[in-house]
This record gives sequence, structure tokens and C-alpha cells, in this order.
Amino acid sequence: MTEYRVETDSMGEVNVPTDRYWGAQTERSIDNFQIGIGTYHWDRPIIRALGVLKKSAARANKDLDQLPPDIADMVIAAADEVISGQLDDHFPLVVWQTGSGTQSNMNVNEVISNRAIEVAGGVMGSKTPVHPNDHVNRGQSSNDTFPTAMHIAAVEVLDQVLIPSVTLLRDTLDAKAKEYAAVVKIGRTHLQDATPVTLGQEISAWVSQIDDALATIRRAIDGLLELAIGGTAVGTGLNAHAEFGDLAAKYMGEETGYAFYSAENKFKALSSHDAMVNASAAERTLAGALMKMANDVRRLASGPRAGIGEIAIPENEPGSSIMPGKVNPTQCEALTMVCVQVFGNDAAVAFAGTQGDYQLNVYKPVMVWNVIESAELIAAACRSFNDRCAVGIEPNRETLERNLNASLMLVTALNTHIGYENAAKIAKKAHHDGTTLIEAATALELVTPEQYAEWVVPVDMTHPLA
Repeated sequence: MTEYRVETDSMGEVNVPTDRYWGAQTERSIDNFQIGIGTYHWDRPIIRALGVLKKSAARANKDLDQLPPDIADMVIAAADEVISGQLDDHFPLVVWQTGSGTQSNMNVNEVISNRAIEVAGGVMGSKTPVHPNDHVNRGQSSNDTFPTAMHIAAVEVLDQVLIPSVTLLRDTLDAKAKEYAAVVKIGRTHLQDATPVTLGQEISAWVSQIDDALATIRRAIDGLLELAIGGTAVGTGLNAHAEFGDLAAKYMGEETGYAFYSAENKFKALSSHDAMVNASAAERTLAGALMKMANDVRRLASGPRAGIGEIAIPENEPGSSIMPGKVNPTQCEALTMVCVQVFGNDAAVAFAGTQGDYQLNVYKPVMVWNVIESAELIAAACRSFNDRCAVGIEPNRETLERNLNASLMLVTALNTHIGYENAAKIAKKAHHDGTTLIEAATALELVTPEQYAEWVVPVDMTHPLA
């Protein structure tokens, strides 16, 4: 049976499992928010960010003589264990809690306090010699610490998880674009035949769109470097040293390697989260680019005999429980489903971002949860798509050539020689009679076979006139 110790908060006594470092306020949150249990607990990025924040705050308070050096050092040591992941099991709270993240802030305060007390040989729950509020939370409020942790977590996930995974896929596609730069194929607009492009050009559009989206992600990261720390409860900085916010942000930068800084206007930093909204929007933009690419791939690979079938993709697993031998573009489907989820996450973040009332926005947990989930989902989906689809993309050259030669839009090469109207007559006759363009052109006596062969060269139609 579980053994308990008695901890206290401003509302009275609470039984807490003896083998857990959290305290009374965390336990109350467990009891009061039975929502999403087992699914929506904080994951590593936000726990690590809370540890970085508390360590940096203790360092700043030590330098500013706001904490005794020995107490600060105990807080720093325990915070290091939070940062490293040693204490992850002691963060049980779910996203669906108070909208300020107060319980999660107190969770880390209590864990650091009790872990420091244990190391010092004291009694957990006694709040001596390290108090969760007076020491670990010194100069802070949940209203500025949780949004600070939100930014730290988002920056690290976007930069260290999302961007490398997307870049891996981007580089694979870029290599394919170069490899197939000379493979000529029919272009398509309005889902109808258009003038020729190369397969390399088609793929290069995916690469360029992803590049633009990654640039948007990087700009969003820049906006997240501004932190709310130092604003305390409503943005005034009450109970914090005047230099605390700037110094704590500096230490957060040292701990993470990012140029974090304390916001000039703390009232804005607490009451609005436009930087998180922008980050989510950047993720949505990236998801849109990835969806376009994945949809192009699965349509180009459709068939294998009754579809477009211009490219081949890896055959990874059986595609039907009733149709033997069927293989489906499952990596495309998985990636596009992730994109749909990201669009939904962004809608939640965007709406939550509009809900700042006076000095506080109380939708903080759901915003950071969705931004992190989107980043992690896109990253995993891009790695999977890269390894199990993109690396194996190959042209079906026979199909490409057949579709190219059958296209009526090759007639566009004749515009500069016989004019648009005459070229249109050739295309319409060929289409209505079911003949080739050269047969229609010669039948109309608008072009000789020799002229057609000289003027209609598909590869020459993939670039501007010389």
C-alpha cells in the first residue's frame, strides 16, 4: 500500500505519497483535474524548461543577494536534476489545469524544495531549509515563470527537434531535384495537361517551399527569445529585484545557448502570447508546404497501372485486407494526417491567443502544449517520410515519356512560329480526331513535319527562350 506524508499549503493539510517529491499544491491539482490523465502530462521539453528557469532564477537571486548562497546552491543542484531528466517522474500534472500554469509552477517549486531538503538530510514536506515559495519561487510569480518556460521549451523543440528533421527531408528532396534535373515530363495546371517541366524542377518547388517555411520558423524563434521573467504577478515586477528579470534571462541564455532576454514591456508578456501564436502559425505554414508535397507525391505515384504513375515510391507494407498485392502511399497519408492535426492545433493556439483579459492570458498551458505537439509530430512525420518514401522516389521513365509525347500542350512551342490561333486549331483537331499533334499540323498544312520536329522539342520548353 502507498505510504503518505502530510504536507501543508494555505488551505490546510494534504496527504502526499512519501516517495514523491511534489507537495500539497501539486497533489491538489492531481485531485482536482482528472482530465486527460495518461495522455496529456507534460513531456520533457516543458519540464526541462521549468528546471532551466528555476536554476537561472536562483543564480540571479544569489548574485543579487536575494537568497543566501547555501540555499541558492541547493536550489541550483536540485534544478540541475530537473534539467537532466532525473526527476521526470515527479511531474504528474496535466495540461488541463489552471490557465496560468500555477500548479505546474508550484510542482517544480515543490520538487526542487523537497529534493534539496532530502539531500540536506532534512524532512521532506517541512519546507526547511529550502522553502518552495520563499526560496525556489523568489522574485517570481506563476504569471511570469510559466510563459517564460513556454518560450524556452518552444525554442528548444523548434530549433533542436523540428528544424533538423525537416532539413533532413529537404536535403533528400534537393538531391532528387538535382538527380532528375534532365528528366522531362508533362506539367499540370488545374489538374490538366500543361507545358513540359523537368522532374527536377517539379521537386525543386517542394524544396523551395519548405525552405521558405523553415525561414518562417526561424523568424518565429526570434520572437520567442523575449521572456516574461521579471514581471511577477501583473507585469509590475512586484517583490522582484529590479535587475532580476534581466539577470535571470541572461542565465537562461547561458544554460541553453539562446539569446533570451527579459521583455521590455512585461504587461504585454503576461497578457498576450503573440510570439506563441506566430510560432504556431509558422508550423501551420510548414504543414501546408509538406501537405502540398505529399499530395503531389501520392498523385504522381498513383496507379500502378490506372493512375498517373510517373514516379515510383517504396512499397512498405500490404495495402488491403481484401485486395491481394495492393500497396498504398501510406507515408504520404501519415504525413498529411499530421498536417491536418497541426492545422487543428494552430486553430486552438490562435483562438487561445485572443483570450487575454486585462493583465493575464489564462490559456497558457494549451498554447504551449499544441505548439510543442505540432513541432514533435511534424519532426517525426518528416523523418518517417524521408526514410520510408522520399529516399526511394524514382522516375518511371517510360510513363513519363508516353505522357509527355501524348500531351496536346506541346503545341504551345508553335505559338512564336505560327501564332496562338493557328496553334489552337492544331490542338483542337488533334483532340477531336484522336490523332497526334504532328498529324493534325500537317493535315491543316500549318506546319511541315520537318518544322514540327525542329520547333517542338520538349526539353527546350522547360526554360525561357535563349
